[in-house]
Amino acid sequence: MSAGTGHHEPVGTEPPAARQTSAPTRWALLLIGAGIALAALNLRTAITSVGPVLDEVTGGLGMSGAGAGLLTTLPVLCFALFGGLTPVLSRRLGDHHVLVYALLALTLGLSARAVAPEPWMFLALSAVALSGGAIGNVILPALVKQHFPHRVGLMTTVYTTALAAGTAIAAAATVPVEQSTGEWRLALGMYALFGVVAALPWLASLRHSSRGGNGKDTLGFTQVLRTGIGWQAVVYFGTQSSIAYIMFGWYAQMLRDQGMDASGAGVALAYLTTLGIPISLILPGLLTRTRDQRVFVVLFAVAYLAGVAGLWISPLDGVWIWTTLVGIGMGSFVFALTIFALRTRTSAGTAALSAAGQSLGYLMGGAGPFLFGFLHDLTDSWHAPLLLVAGLVAINLGVGLLLGRNRYLEDAVEARQARG
Repeated sequence: MSAGTGHHEPVGTEPPAARQTSAPTRWALLLIGAGIALAALNLRTAITSVGPVLDEVTGGLGMSGAGAGLLTTLPVLCFALFGGLTPVLSRRLGDHHVLVYALLALTLGLSARAVAPEPWMFLALSAVALSGGAIGNVILPALVKQHFPHRVGLMTTVYTTALAAGTAIAAAATVPVEQSTGEWRLALGMYALFGVVAALPWLASLRHSSRGGNGKDTLGFTQVLRTGIGWQAVVYFGTQSSIAYIMFGWYAQMLRDQGMDASGAGVALAYLTTLGIPISLILPGLLTRTRDQRVFVVLFAVAYLAGVAGLWISPLDGVWIWTTLVGIGMGSFVFALTIFALRTRTSAGTAALSAAGQSLGYLMGGAGPFLFGFLHDLTDSWHAPLLLVAGLVAINLGVGLLLGRNRYLEDAVEARQARG
């Protein structure tokens, strides 16, 4: 029986043979657990620290509008490229070593770009930092599956909450530091310290892990994409990312255009992003206690559609209700991360599904804000853009109802191989 769940067989655990390959001590597991939390805290700092001081960065570097556009697009490009390469790196180096290198790249990129004298150098070093975040995105679900097969829900709660907290900290703390010191470079560079701290437990754990990965059990990118589960994970992650990027990028402006003052719109956006923390604390444990997660998929879609309908009909009168509903809908992000472990039997399968889902999914997600803004410019209204969001929710719901069924990626791959 799995402690803490009350179920006889935890959902999505490693098979017995996989569990017997390693028996780390309690202290080693505590070290790894702390390392997972600290690593997750770093995965978005390179992204959300830039937006609040974008004007200062572009002005200080003399960066062109095209350069600023590339800077805001870099996260999607890096997440797609380096996320897709992560399983290959894991096969060659092992998961622990790959994460250490990712944290070192993150730390180096964050610290070095803070002193970069030229726009191209700032962009290049931002890509270095983002590569570390992209690799960490993919590898953390696999490490949770590998080291905590009986605690997938608990440890997913730990790292998704840390991820949400790190995102909020970088978004909230950058401007006060820049204003108090007058130095945007210091405000951006200080997050490198987070990376140094996060690397310490993983450096300590390297002596207990081999350098090479287990290539025998690794699933290839194309193997994942030849299964229904693989494509469902990609489309689900892509649609939820697209909606999230739209809300993060356009929500405050949409409220301001409806008559809300700038400070109120900023508070509404901050409230929307902060809702991710309690959702991350509660949702993974609930997801791992059920074998079929389709009811959660329906809940997210209903909340989203109700929020969008409220924004369409009466955006300001019930703004806090609509914002809360949209925030509940954005729990689909936590679902998308948790499902990588729930739909796989092994850590290698988790890494492969995570890589495919996140790399292609983020690439899809990057198109959402562009299309939303294009429709707004084309129609000079927020109704057509909100219809786009409703359409994305509908696709997300349809794919999620397939993905939420109790099935496993490895079984799908084996069945396809058996068919030839």
